[in-house]
Amino acid sequence: MRILITNDDGINAPGLKTLEDIAHQIAGSDGEVWIVAPAFEQSGVAHCISYTHPTMITEVGPRRWAAEGSPADCVLAGMYDILPDRPDLVLSGVNRGNNAGENAMYSGTIGGAMEAALQGVNAIALSQFYGRENAELDDQFEAAARHGVDVVQRLLDHGAWGDGDDYKLFYNVNFPPIPASEVKGVQVVRQGRRKTAGFGMQGQVSPTGRRFLWVRGSEQAVDTGPDTDVTSNLSGYISVTPMRADLTAHDELSALESAF
Repeated sequence: MRILITNDDGINAPGLKTLEDIAHQIAGSDGEVWIVAPAFEQSGVAHCISYTHPTMITEVGPRRWAAEGSPADCVLAGMYDILPDRPDLVLSGVNRGNNAGENAMYSGTIGGAMEAALQGVNAIALSQFYGRENAELDDQFEAAARHGVDVVQRLLDHGAWGDGDDYKLFYNVNFPPIPASEVKGVQVVRQGRRKTAGFGMQGQVSPTGRRFLWVRGSEQAVDTGPDTDVTSNLSGYISVTPMRADLTAHDELSALESAF
């Protein structure tokens, strides 16, 4: 198996090392693991691509490349320039922090997996929820490292990849903010939404008198209701959510047609 991995935290991020270990176990001794990751952190860029300017790409080791672009750029670079042939699987992550709930809409980690799916390749995004119970661990990615191989393999063996659909399925996996030994299992759930203010903006004046704006996050440990990813993670479970790059509100099509 040939696996391409990327992330949005950058090529030197510790979560990428965790994902590399997972990928090598999935690929097996006869497989290949290729890394194409952003040269610098690209958190929050979602499914951005560098459409209006070129992307510099640098080989930094065997089957290891750094791109001055987004995770989606990295996937495109891997497929169309670096790999000798198309990958069998794209893994994106392991993100430092959760990509559950509304975070999924901003996530470069998910953007990388989404681009792979749009290219017709099986893809999984993996993220590690942070909280009080894992913040002080020697390995904050412990839950992902311990359980990641099993989750990915189960998805490969049993996932409904929807190869015949207009928009191919991909999967969003979030590991709970607890030690690996306390993980209760896996739940297949929908994307939730934290009913809080979400991202905001705060102004600040620099010593030189210039004004800057900083994006501020919001409380992450918020219950999003039953059968949702955030609640599942906060309850000690790994969440698995099937996704598509289709933003259509299908349930509203018929009602809207009657208005026209």
